[in-house]
Amino acid sequence: MSSKPQALASTGPMRAFAANSKKVSTELIEINESLLEFNKFVTEYYKQLAETWNDAQKKVNLKAPEVPQDVEQIEAFKRIWIDIFDNDFTELFDSKKFGENYGKLVSKELELTKHWNNISNVVLQAANLPSKEEIDEVYKELHALKKRVIKLEIELKKKKKVNKNEK
Repeated sequence: MSSKPQALASTGPMRAFAANSKKVSTELIEINESLLEFNKFVTEYYKQLAETWNDAQKKVNLKAPEVPQDVEQIEAFKRIWIDIFDNDFTELFDSKKFGENYGKLVSKELELTKHWNNISNVVLQAANLPSKEEIDEVYKELHALKKRVIKLEIELKKKKKVNKNEK
């Protein structure tokens, strides 16, 4: 069998993976499409941040053109810098354009995560391993059982204490 590599796809986990390869291929195509959109939105995000930074820095430079010489001038310069940057970035974050772009950016990021999870589930299923959701369910059950055991241990200690005091 090892002399025929094409026969490997017909055995064990490789057979299951080969059967689901269309799903993986489809997910990869969709990931690439989502990634292109994500990159467009992340580029716009950083462009907006950079433009706001540059505009704010120009305003600071106009308002405080000379280099501060003493502690009072440095403190005044810091207040000017903080006020201008605070106002400009607050204005950016409150803008409709920024909000729409950021919403689309987060949406595409979640879409990418969904595709990766789908691919992971196909691979895990092919290897006959539990999915993340199944493992999470087991963890929840273990946590509930642990809480129940702790509660029962506390009740048992109380009963032992009461029995000890009665003697």
